[in-house]
Amino acid sequence: MKTANSVLFVGAGPGDPELITVKGLKALQQADVVVYAGSLVNPALLAELKPGAVAHDSAPLTLEQVLSILAKGVAAGQKVVRLHTGDPAVYGAIQEQMEALDALGIGYRVIPGVTAAFAAAASLCQELTLPGVSQTVVLTRIEGRTPVPEKEKLARIAALGATVCLYLSVSMMEEVVGELLAGGVYTPQTPVAVVARASWPDERIVEGTLADIAAKVSEAGIGRQALILVGEVLSARGQGVPEKSKLYDRDFSHGFRLRS
Repeated sequence: MKTANSVLFVGAGPGDPELITVKGLKALQQADVVVYAGSLVNPALLAELKPGAVAHDSAPLTLEQVLSILAKGVAAGQKVVRLHTGDPAVYGAIQEQMEALDALGIGYRVIPGVTAAFAAAASLCQELTLPGVSQTVVLTRIEGRTPVPEKEKLARIAALGATVCLYLSVSMMEEVVGELLAGGVYTPQTPVAVVARASWPDERIVEGTLADIAAKVSEAGIGRQALILVGEVLSARGQGVPEKSKLYDRDFSHGFRLRS
């Protein structure tokens, strides 16, 4: 039987403290205990904690230590928040925490957040799904210390020719380029944008093509906390939309608008 109190997993957003959701902010403001990802969550959000609330940086902690803090807070009848960067569902390692809480009989809920890929797109003022160009967005990463299933190797994903957003991969930029080209659809001229620390005050943007992006990223000294966006949608900026959406087309009817 699960306890009446529960842990709230909250997405802090990509960096800008104003990009946390209203619901997430309210949860944070009401919390008695917060375990936050200190290496990535903007510390400005901790200013929202009420007097007496206790915050624990999870960066130096093990899974067992994190769970111990969460469980003790719940057992004491406190409001407990596990604050993750971006959206907890994307590379947030929340599944293993939830399964452990299940085993302990502790309930939980998840409040979503803005993931870095969408913050990067916003910084670029770029739509990721353009009619006639790409209607698919893939969130992925290249294989590093964490393995990737064989069917999801980057070269296979690149063969789709879709819009691809790569997390946790900028430190392997040359390998990324090689895998993307190996898919046989992207070319050396395919546009690429790298957004480092999207939405933070020190955000940086490097743009190029698969032919030159690795050198540009190296020259900029970007080695972590960056999103790589790849695809032909990036070439549409400033060139005019190749095909307009049917959503607002005067000749396209739907349930909310009939053709005149």
